[in-house]
Amino acid sequence: MKKFPIIETERLILSQLEEKDIPFIVEYLQHRIYSDLTSNIPYPYVENDARSWLEMSKEAFDNNTGYTFGIRNKNGHIIGAIGLHDRDDDKAELGYWIGMSYWNKGYVTEAAKAVVDFGFHTLKFNKIFATHFLHNPASGRIMEKIGMEQEAILKQEIKKDGEYFDIVRYSIFND
Repeated sequence: MKKFPIIETERLILSQLEEKDIPFIVEYLQHRIYSDLTSNIPYPYVENDARSWLEMSKEAFDNNTGYTFGIRNKNGHIIGAIGLHDRDDDKAELGYWIGMSYWNKGYVTEAAKAVVDFGFHTLKFNKIFATHFLHNPASGRIMEKIGMEQEAILKQEIKKDGEYFDIVRYSIFND
């Protein structure tokens, strides 16, 4: 795919991350809760983190190994992000975050359904999986709402800040 896709849903536009998004990304992710609930968002989160993430996202797209979409309202303002990353063997990992003021409004579920559909129908993945920390059950509820089923609890799977965490793994198949 030469041009980054744009996916529209009822309330959202999913499109490539842009330089203009950086201040909003930093503002959203500076809250400690994002680091506490995810395996890969550092705390404190600073502008350089956002710049590096945008560059990694662009490289993944250029190398055909990942798609990181900005989750935007219909005015084009970024409110979060969602990604699908190729993990070989026709499977991909789904990950997401959304600004706190947009929690519990169904935006991530809406975006995730669209991205999973894109992964199966356009990218032809067989399996899409996602994980969450045990202390973040809200993320698991999103996974269930989009049709994923719990596969396993992986014990002490993630080491973050010197501590080991169990994670729950969910998946959905293209059938």
